[in-house]
Amino acid sequence: MSDYNYPGVTPHLMSKDAVAAIEFYKRALGAEEQGERMMMDDGKRIMHCELVINGGTLMIADAMPEHGYPWVEPQGTTLNIIADDARAVWDRAIAAGCEVKMPLEVAFWGDLYGQFNDPFGHNWAVVGPAPKAD
Repeated sequence: MSDYNYPGVTPHLMSKDAVAAIEFYKRALGAEEQGERMMMDDGKRIMHCELVINGGTLMIADAMPEHGYPWVEPQGTTLNIIADDARAVWDRAIAAGCEVKMPLEVAFWGDLYGQFNDPFGHNWAVVGPAPKAD
């Protein structure tokens, strides 16, 4: 992690099973791992992993109650994926097992928008341009 060029805000998710979450995000969202996973001494939990999803960085680690970071069910946060082909992103995530919270449809403000929850309790939104009328 020698390159500290992270524009904007970089979310760092805590997971109750980061290994499974990483593999799920690869399948559901096309996530790509950057660099090497940093494992805890127990060899089972992840201390740090960096993913790139749709060009943005997402960091993830396991909950670590012994260091003051117990597992708490996620709430109050939505991770947004803004994509030219929102439908393709949406379809891939739903096919992989995400649960629809708000269907992907043209919202009142004119964009294609929808929300889903992943199996790890995190809320995501997908937004993109509405399809052109023929």
